[in-house]
Amino acid sequence: MKHNSGVHPNPSSSPASRSSRSADAIVRARDGHHARVTFEELFFDLVYVFAITQLSHKLLNQLNFTGLLETVILWFGVWLGWQYTCWFTNWFDPEKPRVRGLLFASMLLALLMSCSIPEAFGERGLIFALSYAALQVGRTLGVVWMLGRDHPLAPNYRRMLGWLSISAVLWVAGGLTDMYHWRVALWILAIACEYFSPMIGFALPGMGKSVTSDWTIEGGHLAERCQAFVIVALGETLVATGAVLTEQKHWDNDVLLALAATFIGMLAMWWLYFGTSSKDASEVITSSDDPGRIGAYFHYIHVILVAGIIGSAVGNDLVMAHPHGHLTTAQVWVLVGGPAVYLLGSAIYKKIVYGSIPVSHVVGALALLALVPLGYSSNLLVMGWLTTAVLLAVAFWETRLKRQPVSRRVAHSGAAAH
Repeated sequence: MKHNSGVHPNPSSSPASRSSRSADAIVRARDGHHARVTFEELFFDLVYVFAITQLSHKLLNQLNFTGLLETVILWFGVWLGWQYTCWFTNWFDPEKPRVRGLLFASMLLALLMSCSIPEAFGERGLIFALSYAALQVGRTLGVVWMLGRDHPLAPNYRRMLGWLSISAVLWVAGGLTDMYHWRVALWILAIACEYFSPMIGFALPGMGKSVTSDWTIEGGHLAERCQAFVIVALGETLVATGAVLTEQKHWDNDVLLALAATFIGMLAMWWLYFGTSSKDASEVITSSDDPGRIGAYFHYIHVILVAGIIGSAVGNDLVMAHPHGHLTTAQVWVLVGGPAVYLLGSAIYKKIVYGSIPVSHVVGALALLALVPLGYSSNLLVMGWLTTAVLLAVAFWETRLKRQPVSRRVAHSGAAAH
């Protein structure tokens, strides 16, 4: 009978050996084949459709600097909860009962967190903080318990638990305080703990630090999970557009033109991600000698890229609801800013994939900023079409580059991956 390497076949082996075998039973196989995204993971993602809807509606209903600041803080919380869960399901098999149970418990906490988003800076701040902290710490504590002491991933997860516990204290302290500025400050510190601690290998005194080569992620799976989240964000934008159209009593030509502008703009965003780089991105992370490091880059970048989609969704809502309306300063900046942030995130993403910033994205972002003065003398429908035209132009530019031999486009990807 063939046994896994490093696992003692003797039934009377030590408790440490039995613990190691138990941990290995929940770890995804690393057999050189692409690990598929499971139905459990896709089911988990449904909560985040709701979370993104909550975030976009919050910004839409509070379209000022305070609303933007609050939405950005909450978005980082939402993203980090998903990101750490994504790494969890990359390492551990969601089809195993213990992993599935932990994933579904995380899903319930994520749902509670999402429900509290509209009043997270009000009376439900503590609910948001407690559900988020329980999501992060509870999942990690469960993994530490399942891994035991001797599994190769155990030290990394113990360090991760340390940082997430520090962050949890800050989240809960922010939820407990009634002072708005203290809540903002404490939650920003909490985000910094979780966002930047992987960059230093979750280093803690007396516990050492992790290195990305120890994270042994399945690169193709992680890339596919990031791509799935982009689909979630774009899907929410589509749902929001349909909802606003449904509420319109009269579908006149301007309403249908607004629908065309928002839908074509969304298609351009989809193409810029899936039509021009997603397959190459999967190849880069899969072939990298250090996929953990590239995977971390992917997650750092996608928080910006998806934020641009959320901002664009708010702009689409405005165009659909009030196509003849004249723009306020906040509306001008959200219509321009959403696509511009998306192009910024996409440009950095392609820097990792191809080794250089695409000129098309830089030109597109500058063109969007140049539209700001026009926003004060035009209506929402015109601005909607202008921003869509810029996205389309960038998409066509990238399409021409895509027709070049792949070897030319990915010539620098090896440098980016090493």
